[in-house]
Amino acid sequence: MHIKGIIFLSDQYPTRNFYPFNKAIFRKTKEISFTTPVTFFVGENGSGKSTLLKALVHKCGIHMWRDSERQSLENNPYEELLYRYIRVQWTNGRVPGSFFSSEMFQNFAQYLDEWAMAGTEILDYFGGKSLSTQSHGQSLMSYFRARYKRRGLYFLDEPETALSPKSQLQLLSLLQEMGRAGHAQFIIATHSPILLACPGARIYNFDTIPISLIEYEDTEHYRIYREFFKNPERVLS
Repeated sequence: MHIKGIIFLSDQYPTRNFYPFNKAIFRKTKEISFTTPVTFFVGENGSGKSTLLKALVHKCGIHMWRDSERQSLENNPYEELLYRYIRVQWTNGRVPGSFFSSEMFQNFAQYLDEWAMAGTEILDYFGGKSLSTQSHGQSLMSYFRARYKRRGLYFLDEPETALSPKSQLQLLSLLQEMGRAGHAQFIIATHSPILLACPGARIYNFDTIPISLIEYEDTEHYRIYREFFKNPERVLS
């Protein structure tokens, strides 16, 4: 593992009145350990899983591709400061990596096309084709296969929002392959029961206080899908 754990410095939080420092889950959780190549964060929207994921990305010095900043109606000066109050435990020093989200990918693909105008050799890294001209699923898998061959620490925020079930299975296979190879570590926030089925992965549940490990078949994601396919009429009634 490139990182073996994180520690929450909750006694140093600058406020308890603003998100994310007002969330009990971040005040009550002391640490999280990483012992497998693939770790998942699960929980309802607003549970804090993506917030912690992005704080980790920032703390690990990994760039997040972003579109121009948007102004919100109510400004929260603390919204993106959680990274200052967590400590990352590296195994053998810092490693490079990347962050993926659907929004980020659109921006990255546009930048890639602009760079390719100066020399198409850069496209060889992604199968020789512009990511923008491939189908969405094909372009994403080209990106994943190229990126995750390299030694590094990889964060993904709900990648299933951009993937069909078939493409999710392809990503699941890739996670297994890269995890077994030993050079890549993945930390993924997801709602996908397909991705959560990754053999040997650890799953952290953000719907409990403190954050705690949960077995795949105990996740709400698995149970809802299982009940739906067994008896959809009862679930919908």
